[in-house]
Amino acid sequence: MTARIQQGKLAIAKELYDFIENEALPGSGLDSKTYWSNFEQVVVDLSPKNKALLAKREQIQAQVDQWHRNNKFELTAYKAFLTEIGYLLPEVEDFKISTENVDEEIALLAGPQLVVPVRNARYCLNAANARWGSLYDALYGFDVISEEGGAEKGKGYNPVRGEKVIAFAKNFLDENFPLAQGSHADATQYVVDHNALVVTLKDGSSTTLAHAALFVGYNGEAAQPTEIVFKNNGLHVIIEIDANSPIGKTDLAGVKDLVFEAAVTTIQDLEDSIAAVDAEEKVEGYRNWLGLMQGTLEESIEKNGKTVTRSLNKDRTHKNLIGGVTSIHGRSLMLLRNVGHLMTNPAILVDGAEIYEGIMDALITPLLSFADIKGQNEIKNSRKGSMYIVKPKMHGPEEVAFAVELFERAEKALNLPAKTIKIGIMDEERRTSVNLKNCIAQAKDRTIFINTGFMDRTGDEIHTFMEAGPFVRKGEVKAQIWFPAYENRNVMVGLQAGLRGKAQIGKGMWPKPDMLLDMYKTKTEHPDAGASCAWVPSPTGAVIHAIHYHQINVAQRQQELLNTQALPLDDLLTPPLAADTNWTDEEKTKELENNCQGILGYVVRWVDLGVGCSKVPDINNVGLMEDRATLRISSQHVANWLRHGVVSHAQVAEVMQRMAKIVDQQNAHDPLYTAMSLDFENNIAFQAASDLIFKGAEQPSGYTEPLLHAARLKLKGYTGD
Repeated sequence: MTARIQQGKLAIAKELYDFIENEALPGSGLDSKTYWSNFEQVVVDLSPKNKALLAKREQIQAQVDQWHRNNKFELTAYKAFLTEIGYLLPEVEDFKISTENVDEEIALLAGPQLVVPVRNARYCLNAANARWGSLYDALYGFDVISEEGGAEKGKGYNPVRGEKVIAFAKNFLDENFPLAQGSHADATQYVVDHNALVVTLKDGSSTTLAHAALFVGYNGEAAQPTEIVFKNNGLHVIIEIDANSPIGKTDLAGVKDLVFEAAVTTIQDLEDSIAAVDAEEKVEGYRNWLGLMQGTLEESIEKNGKTVTRSLNKDRTHKNLIGGVTSIHGRSLMLLRNVGHLMTNPAILVDGAEIYEGIMDALITPLLSFADIKGQNEIKNSRKGSMYIVKPKMHGPEEVAFAVELFERAEKALNLPAKTIKIGIMDEERRTSVNLKNCIAQAKDRTIFINTGFMDRTGDEIHTFMEAGPFVRKGEVKAQIWFPAYENRNVMVGLQAGLRGKAQIGKGMWPKPDMLLDMYKTKTEHPDAGASCAWVPSPTGAVIHAIHYHQINVAQRQQELLNTQALPLDDLLTPPLAADTNWTDEEKTKELENNCQGILGYVVRWVDLGVGCSKVPDINNVGLMEDRATLRISSQHVANWLRHGVVSHAQVAEVMQRMAKIVDQQNAHDPLYTAMSLDFENNIAFQAASDLIFKGAEQPSGYTEPLLHAARLKLKGYTGD
């Protein structure tokens, strides 16, 4: 039984209650009685609306399922049906968003975006501090630089590899901050003379930048600067100079590193990348967010036999060219992803029933942000007094409108100015995609972010068409006609709604954190598509991806796109069904093995260890970033093939057990790991993974949370109050 504190109709887990009373409320100006009374009123008023919206999801899906059972897919008839049932809505009149008090990182700057689990303090701090990162370190430690020709990473410093890193960096400078004559590779000295950068080359000649405006400042003395500060497309690059440093000694000009402005924004995540099933786990995430907003979060770690304490970086400063000092934000601007409308959580009961977790997040997380909203912290996040909440997994404009109402009620309950809480709308559910303009219109004075979330969007695509027929193989889904339409229309609708210069338009995650060369070669497609931010899996990934925002001027690209036509809605509405299902037995088995191994590798860590996002080795031992969205695709895909007889229950069961043994082997080095194959029938994680497939068709919108939460609560011994 959970110890609870009663406040009116609310029965609050003592751990959460104590956190609110002792850590969150002090300094807020709110008294306990008023806070909990207002909390209760919002819960009582809005829970029935939340419940009704979820019922509507199920009703619409049931109608869609029935239509597909009775009809072969034909686009014209299908569109008429969607319109008839209110799935596809008449488009609202043209409008422009009017969101105010938005920080420049969201409104104006284009750059990489990190997403990190807010339950992990170390990750939180690493991401917040990833606004600035070393290009030399990023290149040296990963595969963007080849290990050929004696350039192996090794255990110690390899000067051959170091030379390749420096050559890459100097080439970057030549391409993005070119000299009027010569190359940065031949620079022997950088000096500032009459507020201009003068570069001496090894032939004795002097030159300056081809575009003088790219030089914006320096540190040290003008005749012997320690830092040269460049700015291109809104992002800074700093040449660090120290001829006495190990690397600087090897450089003609004493250059020891290039420091990049990298992760401009970070989403601290309470949703897909964490496991938080009860008060204990929610409080861990809440406490870290409170520390981030107060500027006090610290984490001590053991490194090389020493204790290292990490905290939030201070702002950076440099001498500008008009005789003053310019301050640059030292940290990534942080958004917070709350949970969606679906799940409940036993952290608080109302009249004996679990509270909707999204309502709970909306009433607690702004309270935790008070110090930042009111400017009471020394280390600031927003300088505009705004809080940025990313709201996931909303189905259509009614659900966006409900989120807006929830935020309005939270502001009143917490005595915050109207429209303090801004909203990021994740375009990751099909009913939102096809009605995106209407969705943004519901939040036109709060919208600061839209994005494409391919993983969840694919999961919903499969679940929506579960009855229509078998899907193509998972690796072929992106090659179908709906996908480019989805990616394109998200940007185009956002631009037409006035997001340019006011809000972010984002793209999804690079899932292979160790394969940054492939990311470097391909992820230019995101800024080129007009996205002002795109998700990366690590601070190092952010540094590498930042290169692309120097190569492509996103604001200019967005202006060009405004003169083009969006891809047609008909493309978006065309499902990725398989035209030919004559796959060989070997092809079917490989598809099952790939899906099932990924499902098991993620679920066992989620259920047993409470790890919501991690690098999980796939069947080929390639580490992939996995979260609930990737799990949703894999489980729904197998469920779809089961539903249409492509594979049998017995086939899937056999592959699941065989893959469980492989996952056990991949985790054998972890002392905290419990092998699934020791007892398939009674292993909670294995049974949860199996249920995600065999009960996949009946899961709400194909979501994985209900089964995962139930399994972890069972493992933790929770039986309800």
